[in-house]
Amino acid sequence: MNTGNIMARIGVWIIAALGVLLSVGTATAAQPVPWQMDLQPAATSHMQAIIDFHWMLVIIITAISVFVLALLLWIMVRYNASANPVPAKFSHNTLIEVVWTVVPIIILIVIAIPSIRVLYDGDVIPKADMTIKVSGLPSWGWTYTYPDHGDFSFNSFMVRDKDGKPAGEPRLLAVDNQMVVPVGKVVRMLVTSQPGGIIHAWAVPAFGVKTDAVPGRMNETWFKAERTGTFYGQCSELCGVNHAYMPIAVKVVSDDEFKAWTDEAKKQFGSNDDNSAKVAQR
Repeated sequence: MNTGNIMARIGVWIIAALGVLLSVGTATAAQPVPWQMDLQPAATSHMQAIIDFHWMLVIIITAISVFVLALLLWIMVRYNASANPVPAKFSHNTLIEVVWTVVPIIILIVIAIPSIRVLYDGDVIPKADMTIKVSGLPSWGWTYTYPDHGDFSFNSFMVRDKDGKPAGEPRLLAVDNQMVVPVGKVVRMLVTSQPGGIIHAWAVPAFGVKTDAVPGRMNETWFKAERTGTFYGQCSELCGVNHAYMPIAVKVVSDDEFKAWTDEAKKQFGSNDDNSAKVAQR
């Protein structure tokens, strides 16, 4: 088999492998799924940009790997001792040296431009439609405060097996009180952790959001969910014995549903005393 046929077969194998990566284990819900190999489906334009950038890198890395492998195979076949009994005596090639210096620079520039754009879009917060403050708790839970809707707050903890998770919600990701936001609105998140507490990180993969919650420090992030549903995340900073049991659940609803929820939440969570007692119980 000649070198051309070998390269053609390698190309077919690579394309087939990429097809498997794109199709096998793709998440169909806003949570991890068994045998998942791809990122979770995007619920925000920012996450979609991250996914597009990810696959651009996969293509570039795959192309480089295939090229290097093909080059190594060609050299092993063309320049082994039996095919080339008299070794060449040249010391360098100016054109090749220029190419392998310039081409990597071009590749890095191609990677850098969308990378900087994605980072910039994630850090620059547009005009917000609403603000939510989230605070990590030493008892491995979250406190959510809605200053724009009556300044009520509530705690959110994982639903334990002994308590029984709500129907249809995933084990170890279901929470007793979900954070609720309206669809299509820019939500500004103020992320911190209780003074004297532990460093956490508030992260929801489908939103492309991950921000440290540091005691005594207020970090900012944002998202704009473009479809309704319940989206799950977890604390993404190693924070102690119950780090694995600190999920995040964000329910994205219509404007009317959000208004109805806030009206009910003001009555249910109007007093912070109940929340404080709840923290103590944990």
